[in-house]
Amino acid sequence: MPADLAVIGLGPYGLPLAQAAVAAGIPTIGYATGPEAGSLSPAELRRMHAAGFRPATDPAQLGRVRTAVICAPTPRGADGGVDLGQVEAAARTLAERLRPHTTVILESPVLPGTTEKFLRPLLEKGSGLRAGRDFHLAYSPSRVDPGNRDRTPAGTPKVIGGLTPACTESAAAFYGRLTDKVVRARGLREAEAVQVLETNYRHVNIALVNEMAVLCNELGVDLWDVIRCAETKPFGFQAFRPGPGVGGHGVPQDLTGHASRTLRMVELAQQVNNRMPRYVVQRAATLLNEHGKSARGARVLLLGVTYKPDLADLQGTPAQEIAVRLMELGAAVSYHDPYVPAWSVLERPVPRADSLYEAAADADLTILLQQHRTYDLQGLSVKAQLLLDTRGATPTGAAHRL
Repeated sequence: MPADLAVIGLGPYGLPLAQAAVAAGIPTIGYATGPEAGSLSPAELRRMHAAGFRPATDPAQLGRVRTAVICAPTPRGADGGVDLGQVEAAARTLAERLRPHTTVILESPVLPGTTEKFLRPLLEKGSGLRAGRDFHLAYSPSRVDPGNRDRTPAGTPKVIGGLTPACTESAAAFYGRLTDKVVRARGLREAEAVQVLETNYRHVNIALVNEMAVLCNELGVDLWDVIRCAETKPFGFQAFRPGPGVGGHGVPQDLTGHASRTLRMVELAQQVNNRMPRYVVQRAATLLNEHGKSARGARVLLLGVTYKPDLADLQGTPAQEIAVRLMELGAAVSYHDPYVPAWSVLERPVPRADSLYEAAADADLTILLQQHRTYDLQGLSVKAQLLLDTRGATPTGAAHRL
């Protein structure tokens, strides 16, 4: 059966979209843009294939669909900006096969103006077709929340912005098959700016609560009790939790070099969040000292090294920097993570603990970096000699909290 949809980029944005499309009965093919790590479990992938999802190895298949969605990752580049390399490769591959009347949608996180000024010329030059006349072009910010089973695509509104009103309606017709609500933006740039606002909202609020964590520790205040009380306010407040840093695929965007001014608050938020791994190591060293031990030679066990709970994704995980800094202090670092069978830092393999309780009992300090569901935190707090909880997940009084 010919496919209706081609998802180009099978990483954290593309695979969930393909999963939702297949579940909605849309014949879908997936085309990888590089070595990508998605957030779906092997069982979910098997169900997708059973429902008709087909990986495409021949680029010619991209020219046989009605809708093509580019979901290539856009990591931070060496200059600190967004790296559009995989988006460009996807666009060139698609352009050579692009047919008239196809709807092309970009979902990759990009800065305002990228779809029109960067993607459009690539598609038009490679295909000989004109966007808005011969094919539809639109942008829709990805709203994937990896691992969140309560937020399904059907229940998550999709924002659409097209090059022309007809482009917007064509993209809206496609997403209307996946979600209960489609929100039409005024145009491409507005839809792209929605993605910037949503991503930066997360980073800025995490930075605020991370600064509160440092302040409350200095004041001897229980931050977790503060958050518990504050979140009872029914308006004007949304609870965020501190942590050892911010990882994931959503890169904060301060528009440096892109606009006449930067987003100063986003720039500051990045600085705050980037300091958290260093702060965690400082707290770890202080705890060891308070218990008569030095960081040099200490056995330190890291629990949960992924960037998000119950996922195998290591993208941007703060555990990497924390491990490096502990090693620089002379600590002997090991780790446990049910989703990560092998882990390397500075191109050296980090020893993996097979028995969690035995490893925690043997370690001078155990640091909980990620709260996986499989962790029995009550039992862990009893077994560990010394436990630093960066997630506020352990029972009150059972561990030293960030």
